[in-house]
Amino acid sequence: MKLRIATWAAAGTVVVALWSLYLGGFHPGPHETPWFLLDLTVPIALLRHQAMSVDLVLAVNAVTYALFGLLVEATRRFRSRPHAIST
Repeated sequence: MKLRIATWAAAGTVVVALWSLYLGGFHPGPHETPWFLLDLTVPIALLRHQAMSVDLVLAVNAVTYALFGLLVEATRRFRSRPHAIST
């Protein structure tokens, strides 16, 4: 389970890295940036009017994805466990 949660955290880091490359490399205009998709995949981007370093965004997004992964894995473990059927 720890490996799966670490994988979720790594996925959060990769998402930020890809968004950084896209926004930094291509310089899309304000109307060309898919803000909804950015806010959905990088929740700290909702605070885009505050100055934040890429390192802070990487760390926060990794923690966010790790918490989401913890929730998903706990739900998966609970649902895969056999339940007693009472009659």
